[in-house]
Amino acid sequence: MTSVAADWLPYALPLRQPWRTSRGMVDRRQGQLLRLQAADGLVGWGDCAPLPEFGIDPAAATAFAEECAQLDLSARRAALPLNAWLSGEAPVDSVAVNANFGPISEIAASRLAEAAAKGFYVVKLKVGVAPLADEIAALRALGSGLPAGLKLRLDANRAWSPAAAAAFVAACAGLPIDGLEEPLAEPDCDFLQKLQSTAAFPLAIDESVHLLDAHFFRHPPVRRLVIKPARHGSLLASVELALRARASGLEIVVTSGLESCCGLLASAHLATAVAPDAVHGLATAELFAADTGRPPAIVGGRLQLPAAAGTGFVPVAPGAGNIPGNRCQQH
Repeated sequence: MTSVAADWLPYALPLRQPWRTSRGMVDRRQGQLLRLQAADGLVGWGDCAPLPEFGIDPAAATAFAEECAQLDLSARRAALPLNAWLSGEAPVDSVAVNANFGPISEIAASRLAEAAAKGFYVVKLKVGVAPLADEIAALRALGSGLPAGLKLRLDANRAWSPAAAAAFVAACAGLPIDGLEEPLAEPDCDFLQKLQSTAAFPLAIDESVHLLDAHFFRHPPVRRLVIKPARHGSLLASVELALRARASGLEIVVTSGLESCCGLLASAHLATAVAPDAVHGLATAELFAADTGRPPAIVGGRLQLPAAAGTGFVPVAPGAGNIPGNRCQQH
């Protein structure tokens, strides 16, 4: 086997403003980049950024970084973008993404208009953060005046009781809703199925991965599955999960786990490989005040993938020597 030098390069990145969900607040991201350098000079990169609030534990995050670095190295050696290496299809150079805003009760209608003007046609808002009545009032105020073609993607992060979730879904009737993620504090497939039957839009499972058993895929209780690759500890396992979900008739959305640019690019390549026509939750680089590399541009509501082999990640701080590393040898 080709000798490989491995470095773990720690980072701490501040967010421009705290990221709030029903499960708490995140104001910075800490993690480590894994740099694998082969004897032939090629380098592969992975991103290890645990985030328990998103269900990304240290073991999964480490496994994700290790596999990403290996796959990045393999795709670079094959002179293929990672999405083409994963899918066996022609390379894809961009993917649609949703704009990210905070809690629904704190968003001005003018910001939604700005997002539409930039080419986004899905905007993601957090719900389950403020009292239910306040959020329903905000939903109706925003939903009734949305720019033409713009839809709301809502994420409750398992905030509600069955009664509260049913009330919120009922309040969405007639509004331009793209989907609602994780409405139940204690997810139950039977109730999710009943709730989905009352909604004209997809309900989605994200962090409730314990529901993803054989019965779930035989009789999906919702219409959408959200995949965070780092939570599963593997891009390849995420590809398999996406294929299984698509075979069951589920829509697929890939989202980041607020990783740095390195992990974000890996997830974007996965998204283009498994669901190139979906709108994904990958416009998160703008949340960072600093990053590990140059973040991908977003043009017309589409994330632009680098025109390079592998993930296309090029480090900034590690390459400049500003992040200490610990080196080991693998054979």
